[in-house]
Amino acid sequence: MKKPLIIITGPTASGKTQLSIEIAKAINGEIVSADSMQVYRGMDIGTAKIRKEEMQGIRHYLIDEFEPWEEFNVAIFKERCSQCIQEIYSHNKVPVIAGGTGFYIQAVLYNIDFKETEMDSAYREKLWHFVDVHGASALHNELAKIDKVSAETIHENNIKRVIRAMEYYHQTGTPISGHNEEERKKEPAYLFKYFVLNLPREILYNRINQRVDIMRENGLEDEVRALMAKGCTKDMVSMQGLGYKEIINAIETGEPLDSAFDKIKQETRHFAKRQITWFKREKNTEWIEKDRFGTEEELASYCISECRKIL
Repeated sequence: MKKPLIIITGPTASGKTQLSIEIAKAINGEIVSADSMQVYRGMDIGTAKIRKEEMQGIRHYLIDEFEPWEEFNVAIFKERCSQCIQEIYSHNKVPVIAGGTGFYIQAVLYNIDFKETEMDSAYREKLWHFVDVHGASALHNELAKIDKVSAETIHENNIKRVIRAMEYYHQTGTPISGHNEEERKKEPAYLFKYFVLNLPREILYNRINQRVDIMRENGLEDEVRALMAKGCTKDMVSMQGLGYKEIINAIETGEPLDSAFDKIKQETRHFAKRQITWFKREKNTEWIEKDRFGTEEELASYCISECRKIL
């Protein structure tokens, strides 16, 4: 029999963290973070990372496990997350995956095989040279010509993922998004409940703007400067995270911080829109329109009752 798995996701600032804790407390669960940035140590403010005192005694996995300069990608996440899930089962507890990185969640739920192709150093160097000459946006446009689906889900600033997708096409003649879509047709590896939190656009965007203001008050600039002092540079995958690349750019160019934080708000709103688009393509999800619940307690109560149906 398949074992149970609870998934709580949705766009940034939709309230995933608090709901995941309430569910975990109610169903004897432990939480695995599906956030591609909270896994890095020293990146707390810009990722809105949960603090120890906020965990309410619930164990959290895949938070603060890697240094910002270490490699972390979907294949590594899938391996580590699967290990964490097995550890949670060994505790006779229920794994609760919480986070907004849809591709990571998909990889675990459907046990996606990340087919490796041999590295073509010459082609990779050619693409990096193209970025140096023409910029990340131009490379992203080239990806869109051969793999529109991947271009829609990979941000242009995530140069390594753009190059990986282009390498795959170069070596196989087929888009990597097609391979991933075929993998998604697999049967899920777990008996699961998959909640997608959502809010009316205006409310969500206001929450995003408020969150960025809090990040500024809490010292995001100082956090970024501390990371730079440790050797972090803007070309690292970790530093491509929302909030980090904009502040690094402001520090290096002298751009006013007000402008940088406005960009963070704008980019985060765009990111939330892309997240919603992603989750709408996912199968067997239950969309939770939060404004239809009077209180957070009512929302948690409903989700807990739904979880118990598979436990």
